[in-house]
Formats: sequence, structure tokens, C-alpha cells
Amino acid sequence: MTLYPQVSRRTALQAVAAGAAAWTGVARLAHAAEPCAGGRFVEKQATGAEIWQLTTEEFDQSDIYGEVPYGSRDSRYLVYARRNPALRVNRTEFMLVELGTWKQQRLDTAVSISGCAISHEGMFYYLKQSDDGSTDLMRADLANGNITAVYRLPPGLAIRSLGTVTTDGRHYAGGTMSEPGWKMFDITLIDLQKGEHRILDRDPFILNPHPQFEPGEGRALMIQHNRGGRYSPDGQLERLVGPEGATLYLLSVPDGHRTELRVGTPHTTPCTGHEAWIGTTGEMLLSVATSGEFRPEKGNLLAVRAGQPPRVVARGYRFNHVGASRCGRIFSADDWQSPYKIVIGSTQVERAAVICESKTVPTRSQNTHPHPYVTPDLKWVIFNSNRSGSDHIYAARIPDELMASLLA
Repeated sequence: MTLYPQVSRRTALQAVAAGAAAWTGVARLAHAAEPCAGGRFVEKQATGAEIWQLTTEEFDQSDIYGEVPYGSRDSRYLVYARRNPALRVNRTEFMLVELGTWKQQRLDTAVSISGCAISHEGMFYYLKQSDDGSTDLMRADLANGNITAVYRLPPGLAIRSLGTVTTDGRHYAGGTMSEPGWKMFDITLIDLQKGEHRILDRDPFILNPHPQFEPGEGRALMIQHNRGGRYSPDGQLERLVGPEGATLYLLSVPDGHRTELRVGTPHTTPCTGHEAWIGTTGEMLLSVATSGEFRPEKGNLLAVRAGQPPRVVARGYRFNHVGASRCGRIFSADDWQSPYKIVIGSTQVERAAVICESKTVPTRSQNTHPHPYVTPDLKWVIFNSNRSGSDHIYAARIPDELMASLLA
């Protein structure tokens, strides 16, 4: 069983500088380039899905991470990340793409994809370094491109993981390391209403926490627990998870009470490290290692809620990366074997279908892993692939009749 970090090691270890200059908190607008045409039709696969390649330039680029859909609430726009070596400090560009026309423009630049979060309302959060060395948490409305600085990180606080934000926009959380030595890691909670932060939880094995707020009331925070994971004293990743395997737990917000979930050893095979909330149902979707009672024909795509054993969501594939639609009715996942099919299905009944073949050839780079997600309108699946020889982002149009059969 292989567990992949949610960001590249280079990104995860990047230190975020911070300065002492005063922060005005003034709202800013994106200084985007003129929109340009992008994307090309690739093929229509046997499933009836039309495949479009969204990116054409050869950058280090990805759809960010498919546990959640990185797009506007109305599904008109999506955002992806690319590393631009021509940039100096904020070397990550976030590109805004209009679905269907494939026109795109730069939304803004950022330190890295660390700290990225998206709300159910399509508010996109990321970290941007200022000229004075300080780092701001930014919020961009993907519907209109308006950008606002919402919190200045204090000196020494660096968000190491992807971020997460509550639906009401009050709380933001991310993985941090406040104690030097690479032995203890934290979950930091930022109250954007009060303008303050505090450590919500500490543990030696939350080095890759994938924090995700429950998208309803936002009073529960799902955390990935990489039991046995370890860094060397100088910050070199020695192992991402130990023989006991990964599991998940919940933190209550704002008190930080921990609730263990019945997944991972000894309840199931180890969690793969890919999970997502199923809408506002209170259930979480996840994949576990494919062996024994969780081999493909038995089902390794599970749903779990606090206090209950997991249930099988779908069978017949070697599920790995998973995501759930914003409405919670549809899951997306990749079948972790060549040709790395993209599978979507119902989260409530055992009904699934292959939407397309990604035809990627995965490497250690996260950009080559499909990370599929379904747009909020349930019309498109967005995924990564290096099928052309370079990392690109693709969109597969979901045939209406196929989606109807899954929702029936």
C-alpha cells in the first residue's frame, strides 16, 4: 500500500517567510492578463464522454487536489495551479478557466498550493507573500475575480498542508509545525471573524493531515492520521506512514475534542490517504488498501460516520484518489491500474460507471495522478493526465443519460 502526500515534497518543505510590517487588510482585485483561448478537443471515448485538454503550455501544473471541486458555485469557472519559473517569490499561478469555451486568465499568484481551500460557495483561499516578506491568506470569489486579503499570518506560522474553510467562511484550518525538530505537528484554526488563531490539535503523526471541514455546520474537522510517519531532524521525509497504516479522526470545532473513526487497522485495511466528506450527510468517503475483505471484488471504496462501522460504496475497481460532488450525491475516483480509468457513481446505492480512461502514467509527481472531481452541476469530470507526455489538465463531458442512470 502506497500513501501519497497531498503536495510535492518540495512544496511541503518550503518555508513561508513572514515579516513585521503593519497590515491594512485592504481588498484587492486580481491583475489578470487578457483572457486567452485555451483547450482543445482530444477524443470521444467509447463511454460517450468527450475529452478536452484544458492546458496547452508545458508547466508543472495540476487541478490542485480532487477531494473537493475547485470551481465556482455555478460551475462556470474552475481554477488550476501551475508553477511558473519566470516568477520570483509567488511562483505559483492560479489560472481561471471558463468551462465550455476554455478561455482562461490568471487569477493571481501565490507562494505554492499549500494553504489552498475552496468553500461550497466557490470562495477560493490561498497564501500570497507580500514585498515586505509577510504572508497573507487571500480570498478570491471565482464568480467575479474579486480578491481580498483576509488574514495576515504572524511570523513563524507556515501552513504546510492544503487548507480548508467552513461554509460560512468564519473558520479556516491547516496543518502547521509550531515546534522545531520535525517531531510534532499541529492543526491550526484561524477565526477569520475575530482575526485570531490557535492550535486546535497536536500529534506526531499528523504530518500530512488533509484537513477538511464538514461542509454543513462546519463543527467537525476530518484529519488524516499517518501513524508511524517520520521525518529526520533536518526535515527529510523518511516514511509517510508506518506498518500500522493510516486512519482518520474528527476534531470538534472550536474545542478540539477528538473522535476516532472505525477505519484503518484494526477495523479495515489501512486508509490510502484519500478521503472526502459526502455533502452534508455526515458521512465521509474514503478508499482503503485492496486486500482481503477489501479486495476490488469485495469493495475498497467505503463510507463512514462517527460511531458506526463503514459501509461499501462501490466494488469492482482498485479505487485510490476519491472525491465527492458538492451536493454529495456523486463520487469520483480513479481506478489505480492501467489505463487509470475515471469512475463516478452514486454515494448512496452501489451504482458506478466508467466515465473515461485517463491514460496517464503515474509517477511520484502528484500532477500525474488523476485526482478526479465532478463539477457542481454534475456535467464535467476534471482530472490530471500525462497521456501526451507532459502534465496537463483534462475535462470529460459526462453524458446526460449516464448521469441520469446513476441518480435514478
